[in-house]
Amino acid sequence: MTSPEQTPSRPPVSGTRPHDLAELPAPRRPWRRATLVTLAAGTLASLWLALSVLPDVVYSLRGGAPRDLGALVSLRLDSSLAGSWVRGEGQLSATRAIRYARPLEHDTYRLASVEGNPKVWVQIRVPANEEGPRFVPPDSFVGRLLPMSELGIRQRGLPAAVGKSGVESPPSDAWLLVDGESPAALRWALGLLALLLAFATFNVVGLVRLTRAIPTREPST
Repeated sequence: MTSPEQTPSRPPVSGTRPHDLAELPAPRRPWRRATLVTLAAGTLASLWLALSVLPDVVYSLRGGAPRDLGALVSLRLDSSLAGSWVRGEGQLSATRAIRYARPLEHDTYRLASVEGNPKVWVQIRVPANEEGPRFVPPDSFVGRLLPMSELGIRQRGLPAAVGKSGVESPPSDAWLLVDGESPAALRWALGLLALLLAFATFNVVGLVRLTRAIPTREPST
């Protein structure tokens, strides 16, 4: 039986030297580039959505009672009301109004201007079993007040939808009162923001790891 000291070592491959391998061209990595592009696009999309949902998060953290605005027909609009939780009364117009639906929801929505004040529009939710010609809209509303120039993702296309329906479009300085949207009703935005930031962080870590130079040891001579 041969002892470990007597075991012959394998000779190096003839003609192969460590510094010769360093001179070989870098291998093609098409999937690495595709991965980098995907991670970068995911990072930008996540950050953009996080910024878009940030106003909802700020609103969801509000406390206290809604601000009483009184009659909406005589409401004086100023920047201090933006993003406020408010209460107001008014009659909705029957002609300056549209009805629309959202995917995966059975209820429908109505968007109408306040009678006598075309600068204030109200969005109300109509239960599926109450929609019809006999539906009588409420005259008291509690919800979130926003300038139409600062609408979020869920309501951003409403002014254009009004114009496409044949109804006179809201003026550029119009405001929207989203009836029923209390701060507590938007607490889901906190979880969504955390998820988007976590996804962006995951993509950034992946980009750093893929683009980081790997240290190599110089071959011994």
